[in-house]
Amino acid sequence: MSYTGPDFDPPPERRSRRGPLTVALAALVCGGLLGWGVYAATGGTDDKGAGAKAEGSPSAAPRTPSPAASSPAARTPSASAPAAAGPLKGKVVVIDPGHNPTNVEHTAEINRQVDVGTHRKECDTTGTSTDDGYAEAEFTLDVAHRMRALLQRQGATVKLTQDRDRPFGPCVDERARIGNAAKADAVVSIHADGSGAGNRGFHVILPGPVNAGEADTRAIVGPSRALGERIAGNFVRVTGTAPSNYIGGGTGLVTRKDLGGLNLSTVPKVFIECGNMRDSKDAALLTSGAWRQKAAQGISEGIVSFLRG
Repeated sequence: MSYTGPDFDPPPERRSRRGPLTVALAALVCGGLLGWGVYAATGGTDDKGAGAKAEGSPSAAPRTPSPAASSPAARTPSASAPAAAGPLKGKVVVIDPGHNPTNVEHTAEINRQVDVGTHRKECDTTGTSTDDGYAEAEFTLDVAHRMRALLQRQGATVKLTQDRDRPFGPCVDERARIGNAAKADAVVSIHADGSGAGNRGFHVILPGPVNAGEADTRAIVGPSRALGERIAGNFVRVTGTAPSNYIGGGTGLVTRKDLGGLNLSTVPKVFIECGNMRDSKDAALLTSGAWRQKAAQGISEGIVSFLRG
């Protein structure tokens, strides 16, 4: 996702010079899961050229995924299954796979402006891709399918906002309404970034307090932060991936007030940018089926920890 365009104005915490970053991960065990703590790793911070893209920012149309980068799970939707008996029985989780593989064929439709409470913006975008052509929309669906299987085994009822079952979208406002209508206990929007080379790591985007037009996030800011912290902590633990070195000040958490998918939500919701598709090292992870399974597990365990906490 790119911060260019009307969907993403540059976040205030963006910095222009590199310096040492110390992040610490402290254990928070809840129901046998490690939650969010303080990160501990050593590296360099660089907030220049931040390029995170979420929901509706313009970006280059993704090319056809290379065969080596795609997996069968990314190409074929996994079958739905009834929720099993488990600790999340009775809980509803909505997974929002960012973008749509066929958005590129419907540019007029996805460029239509929709009301997100604070302003108007594009219905959706094509998303980004790796330099080798693995599309973000393929990545998000693959991770969503893996998460669905993991969460259903825990007993959760899992719904996807799209499953390659519609020609484009849904629009960002409809994505929010799907979670609201499901009375979801947690909603997570899956993305991958489109920043500059050298910018690495993941970050979780949290809703800020908004009360304008149809948007009122005041009731979900607290629980959404708790959800995001649990996801970030478990993502680090399971994947071994460090928080972003270019946004979020090393915390892996960023608060935004300009995203329709968050502004219009009435249930706890966060976005996660799992890595930067335009960095060769991050791209090698994002195109690995084994790493995507770890990403799905880390996010899912964060959701489980939140819902059981």
